[in-house]
Amino acid sequence: MEQRQPQTTENTMVFRSMNAADIPYICEIEEEAFTTPWTKGAFENELTNNQFAHYMIMDIEGEVAGYGGMWLIMEEAHVTNIAVRNTYRGRKLGERLIRELMKTAAFLGAIRMTLEVRASNDVAQNLYEKVGFRSVGVRKGYYTDNREDAVIMWVDLPRRGRESLGD
Repeated sequence: MEQRQPQTTENTMVFRSMNAADIPYICEIEEEAFTTPWTKGAFENELTNNQFAHYMIMDIEGEVAGYGGMWLIMEEAHVTNIAVRNTYRGRKLGERLIRELMKTAAFLGAIRMTLEVRASNDVAQNLYEKVGFRSVGVRKGYYTDNREDAVIMWVDLPRRGRESLGD
C-alpha cells in the first residue's frame, strides 16, 4: 500500500469534539509527545466524568493528526494537553490547534486561558508566546518524572464576536 503524504489544506482539515473512539489514536500521540503520557483510562474519565473538560480533535483527511484539551471553569480555560502526531509536525499545525482551542474557550465564555509548559520546552514556549501567552511564573518541581519546573503562561482571550484570534 502506498503511503500518503500528509496534507494540510483547508479542505482536508476539520476540528471536532473528541469522542471515545478517538482515544486509541490520542494515546498513540501521547506516547509520541510526552515522557509521562496520559492513559486510556484518564481520557475516558475526562470524556465521561469531568463536566469541565472540553477536548477537540484535529482531523486531516480522516486521520487524527492532533488534539487538545482544556478545563473550562467559570471564565478561565486551563489547557490540559495539546499535541500533534509526529508525521504532521513542522507544518504550523500546533499553532492552528492552540488558536482553535483559544477560539473555542472564548466562544464558551472564557476570558483568559492558562497552561503549564516544561521549562526546557523552548519550542512550545515560543509557540505560546507567538499566539499571545506570556510567562507569569514558575511551578517548581511540577513534573513528576524528573521534577522539572513548569513555566506558567496566561493569555487574555477576545470577547466573543468582537475581536479575532487570527489564523
